[in-house]
Amino acid sequence: MTEHTPQPLAGIRVLELGNYIAAPTAGRLLADFGAEVIKIERPGTGDELRNWRLYQGTTSMLFRTINRNKKSVVLDLRSEAGKDAVKALVSECDVLLENFRPGTLERWGLGPEVLNEINPELVISRISAFGQTGPLSHRPGFAAVAEAFSGFRNMVGDPDRAPVRVGVSIGDSIAGIYAAFGVVMSLYQREATRPEGERIALSDRIIDVALHEAMFSMMESLIPDNQAYGIDRQRVGGRMEGIAPTNAYLCADGASIVVAGNGDSIYQRYMEVIGRPDLGIDPSLQTNADRWEHRDELDAVIGEWTATLPAAECLEILDKAGVPAGPIYTASDISEDPQYAARHMIQKFDVDSGKEIIRDVGFPGIVPVIGDHSLPIQHLGPDLGEHNQEILGGLLQLDAEQIANATAAKERLDA
Repeated sequence: MTEHTPQPLAGIRVLELGNYIAAPTAGRLLADFGAEVIKIERPGTGDELRNWRLYQGTTSMLFRTINRNKKSVVLDLRSEAGKDAVKALVSECDVLLENFRPGTLERWGLGPEVLNEINPELVISRISAFGQTGPLSHRPGFAAVAEAFSGFRNMVGDPDRAPVRVGVSIGDSIAGIYAAFGVVMSLYQREATRPEGERIALSDRIIDVALHEAMFSMMESLIPDNQAYGIDRQRVGGRMEGIAPTNAYLCADGASIVVAGNGDSIYQRYMEVIGRPDLGIDPSLQTNADRWEHRDELDAVIGEWTATLPAAECLEILDKAGVPAGPIYTASDISEDPQYAARHMIQKFDVDSGKEIIRDVGFPGIVPVIGDHSLPIQHLGPDLGEHNQEILGGLLQLDAEQIANATAAKERLDA
């Protein structure tokens, strides 16, 4: 890191008790911008994400990605020594992140009231399937369940088939973004009240993120349209309901492109370049609502045009005409693209998989950009317990025996 690298959250210390993707995504975002994030992992196995999509070795690239810029400390939260270490860390931290099933921290004697006694300024971010309150709050659930419950899953796929999921854990990721946003809001509120000497109430420092609500917030006007007009939106494949023409189209070389030609003036230029100016001036096709009624006809005409040209040539023609279009990229395409490279959105590291050192592996850069390109990733997700001595021995001043007691699975309590 250079002295000119912005670190707006420098000086903030975060204790991450999260597992999987949701809370760790929040921790990643805070760490990306300078917060010191101490990730607590269970003895032996650590975060289960270490084994997700594990193609070789002991630690997945998924873990290395989502837990970049953090410090790994092993503690057994079900042992007295482990809990004591967590409490000691809470006194040194500004933020605690967790995504356990509601009631878990309370059963361990680490509920918000206990944490507040230790640190009355601690911001606590809690991520769960259905939130900390309400009739479903006690239910466990991964993002797949939350995506379905939010209405999102019903919108994804083709109308004549069962709903499908997107290829990433989008529910977890969006919940993590909301959690990080909530944390930053609460930290800002804390600093804003300092001149008056006020202390923010515990209830105002608990950020309660439900996975299904995070996804529900992405559903735009789904509910208002239903309640005002009785509209029950359905799956429309690669289209967007009520917006036309916008879709993916197969080209002559077997590649597909996405074209969003649904703006009224854009639509006319679009029809010109595909050789159908008659459709561009057709009075029955001048609004999105009109074009939606004729979406099958328009998609057929556009598909006939794209089928005659390779994807690159289609995109060049559309770009010159000012029609928004783009390629459908694979991982290899992204890795070679000059736009990603110019903004440092692919950053290279040598990675120890646990079996071998893999050289020059690209990882996604930090978003949002501050300045003209992505901030540098300081380090990838750490090895399990890599920072035990630094945090437990250094920050907490525990001796070797105390560290051994806190990091081993001893004196286990009921979970």
